[in-house]
Amino acid sequence: MADSPPATTPTSAAGAQEGLPATAPGPAIQAPGALVLETPGSEDSLVIGGRRFRSRLMTGTGKYPSLAVMQASLAASACEIVTVAVRRVQSQAAGHGGLMEAIDWQRIWMLPNTAGCATAEEAIRVARLGRELAKLAGQEDNTFVKLEVIPDSRHLLPDPIGTLEAAEQLVKEGFTVLPYINADPLLARRLEDVGCATVMPLGSPIGSGQGIRNAANIALIIEDARVPVVVDAGIGVPSEAAQAMEMGADALLINSAIALAGDPAAMAGAMAMATQAGRSAFRAGRLPLRAEASASSPRQGRIGG
Repeated sequence: MADSPPATTPTSAAGAQEGLPATAPGPAIQAPGALVLETPGSEDSLVIGGRRFRSRLMTGTGKYPSLAVMQASLAASACEIVTVAVRRVQSQAAGHGGLMEAIDWQRIWMLPNTAGCATAEEAIRVARLGRELAKLAGQEDNTFVKLEVIPDSRHLLPDPIGTLEAAEQLVKEGFTVLPYINADPLLARRLEDVGCATVMPLGSPIGSGQGIRNAANIALIIEDARVPVVVDAGIGVPSEAAQAMEMGADALLINSAIALAGDPAAMAGAMAMATQAGRSAFRAGRLPLRAEASASSPRQGRIGG
């Protein structure tokens, strides 16, 4: 979102707002041994579709070696939003059997996604199934959907036209739409204009671990956005998570980098700390870049000088 790093109290439109529903309160970081970077009175909430979240790290449910590893990773990440591939859960695809029962849906907000959809029509149908899936999990008022329209099976790049078409229809049907897009500032603005709750530009191709390859365009999206900007896809290590947050992104969605790590739970905790560190750095405001050196110590009062 286009909030500037504040000197004192944050005033971002994505910040805390009174009277909004919230997920269950908890510590900013729950991973064992993790540092809590927020201080008392420094509430800095993420607000999407009128719902407040303390964590700015969203995670996924795919690619884990087991459900037990996934559960440990979700706990270590302290995430409050988890994306679920509706088609894979519906079909009981490998690794997704028992998924719905493995997650505490009273603590975690479900983000159904339309992964596997190649057209706007498919994505709309799957989004409707996702809303019913959330109801089965006890989230009767959950209208969230992560919109993915991806006809390109090789590079997994989202279709901008199909995404916009599907978003327009889903917003009309009352969905809270979080669209996954290329880092295209013009498309991001169009999606905002039709009523999307966020925009989710990719950092680099899904699962590639290439990091933030679209930094200039993502920065433009952040500068112009009136809704939260969630960087999704491509982040491979915590330093890249921190980089995205330092740029001013409102949140991150990270799955492969956690699920495919040597120790997924440890990586989840590291990503959580990096997300918070990057957000704290953005709010603090970095020192200005200079073309020349600037001494840290004052020149006056030197011995012999």
